[in-house]
Amino acid sequence: MRAMAQAHGAEAHGALLLLLAMPCLLPVPGVGTVLGVGMAALAVAMWRGQGEPCLPQRVANLELSRHWAQRVLEGLASAYETAGRHAKARLSHLAGPTWRSALAVAVGLMAIIVVLPIPFGNLLPALALMLIGLGLVFRDGIAVILGLLMSGVALVATTGLLLMTWIWGSEWILGWV
Repeated sequence: MRAMAQAHGAEAHGALLLLLAMPCLLPVPGVGTVLGVGMAALAVAMWRGQGEPCLPQRVANLELSRHWAQRVLEGLASAYETAGRHAKARLSHLAGPTWRSALAVAVGLMAIIVVLPIPFGNLLPALALMLIGLGLVFRDGIAVILGLLMSGVALVATTGLLLMTWIWGSEWILGWV
């Protein structure tokens, strides 16, 4: 992990966001909890303005087996290839260091939503994080804006779902009492 972060240099925040958000698209129990905590730590690093992410020692020294490393790198390469067709340096000031603190808030909120145990609740925030990550890697402000818009959609959808659960749950509990 340390080698991958160092290879990406200033764009390491975006690459790590991609790496952590992609598995959250899959409905695998527990993945969102573990990776969401990692994304929250990344948001804190972005908030502090650290140019390169300061990975915890255990994460930095993490090595995958050859099979899994190949799968992860192929997934990252596929995401880069697909995004590379559309992403380009435009409105790059939105993906630059001056906006990292503002982006950290969105990344932190999306990480919290990913951690919540909501069935299929990871999809929208993971897409938002992937768009923000791609925007940071390619210095594409349009991708960052799309990621922030998707973050807003994810926040509204999750808030609505939680409110509906609260209302229906309280009616059900009061019916019992």
